Amino acid sequence: MLTSAALGDAEPAALSPQHAEAGVWLQRLLLHRFRSYEQAEIETTAAPVVLTGANGAGKTNLLEAISFLSPGRGLRAAKLSEVDRVAPETGPGASPERGPWAVAARVITPAGLRELGSGRDPGNGGATTRERRLVKVDGAPARGQQALAEVLSLVWLTPQMDGLFREGAGARRRFLDRLVYGFDPEHSARSNAYEHALRERARLLKTGQGDGAWFEALEDSMARHGVAIAVARLEMVERLQRACEAAEGPFPKVGLALEGSVEGWLGEGHPALTVEDRLRARLAESRRLDAEAGGAAVGLHRSDLAARHAAKGVAAALCSTGEQKAMLIAILLAHARLLTLERGTAPLLLLDEVAAHLDGARRAALYGEILAMRAQAWLTGTDVADFAGLEGRAQFFTIQDGGIAPRQAGAP
Repeated sequence: MLTSAALGDAEPAALSPQHAEAGVWLQRLLLHRFRSYEQAEIETTAAPVVLTGANGAGKTNLLEAISFLSPGRGLRAAKLSEVDRVAPETGPGASPERGPWAVAARVITPAGLRELGSGRDPGNGGATTRERRLVKVDGAPARGQQALAEVLSLVWLTPQMDGLFREGAGARRRFLDRLVYGFDPEHSARSNAYEHALRERARLLKTGQGDGAWFEALEDSMARHGVAIAVARLEMVERLQRACEAAEGPFPKVGLALEGSVEGWLGEGHPALTVEDRLRARLAESRRLDAEAGGAAVGLHRSDLAARHAAKGVAAALCSTGEQKAMLIAILLAHARLLTLERGTAPLLLLDEVAAHLDGARRAALYGEILAMRAQAWLTGTDVADFAGLEGRAQFFTIQDGGIAPRQAGAP
C-alpha cells in the first residue's frame, strides 16, 4: 500500500544544477489500486518515456494515472469510482474487492523537488454521496485541484480524441480548457464555479424554488466567472492561431476560432464589465424559457471551438481521419511551444498510440519537436519499431502482466 510519504508527505529538496536545467519532469510515479494495477512504481529520467506492450496490458492506464496529477477527471473523463481496481474473485461466492485508488509522483522542477498526490476519498463515492478527489502538494492537503496545475502542466492525446472535431461542442470546450490550464491555473476554479452556478440555477428553475435574490446571485456568479472564462479562452485561441501559422514542417496549419454569444460581444469591443451586465440581463430574461427547456439558452456552456485545415480552407470535421489527427497534433505542439517559451519549460505530453497512424515524415517531425523542447513525453504503442527514431534518446519500458520493466537493449 502507498504510504503517506508516497502520497506527498516528503519535504521538498534542493536540486542539482543538471536537474534545474532539465525543466519539469516526473522522476518517480507510484500507483495504488489503479485500474489494472494493484501496486506499481516507475522511476525515470528527464528523457522521453516509451511504453510498449500488447493491447490491454495497461499502457493507457499508466497515462491516465499521470493525468490525475492535473485538475479534472483525467484523460478518460471517468468517474472516480470507475478507476478503482477490482480484485479478482478468490473463491466461491466471493465478491470482487474494491478500494480507493491513489497516485503519487515526485516531480522535478527548476524551483525544486515537488511531491504530488491524488486519489479518491474513501469516505465518498457511495450510492448516496458525491465522489470527491483528495489532493496533496508537498505533503499538505490542497484546497482544490488547481494546486496541481500550479506545479505541473499536462497535455494529452488519445485515440478517443480522434473524433474531437466531429463530436459535440462539449468535448472541444473541455479540450480548449485543458490547454488554458497550462497558462492559467485559476481557470479551473472559475470553470468549476460557473458550472456549479449553472447547475444550481437549472435545479431551482426546475423545482420552482428560490426567490429573485437567489437567482440574481447565481446569475451574477455565471456572468462574472463566465466572462473571465471567455477572455481566457479567446486569448488562448488567438495565441494558438499565431503559433500554428508560424509553424513549419509536415503537420498542417490550423485555423482556429471561438464561437459563442459572449465571445461575440467581447469581439465587438465591449468592455468585460459591460459584457457581464449583458449576460446577467439575458439570463434574467430567459428564466421562464430556461425552466421549460432546462439549462440555460445563453452562456459559456454554449461556446464552441471551430477549426479548419488552413491550406485547404476546409472545416476540420470534413477532413479525413488522418488529417484530423495531424491537426490535433499540430495544435498540441503549438501549445507546448507556447508554454515552453513563456515558462522556460515544456509541459508533460501524454501521447497514447500516437505513432502508429503517422507516416515516417510526421513521426520524425513529432519526435524532433519533443526532443527540441526537451519535453518529457510519455508515448505508448504496441510495436517498439514505431519508436526507432527515439532509440538512444528515450527510455523504453515494457508493460506486461500488470508490471513495468525497463526494456533490455536490443530486445523486441
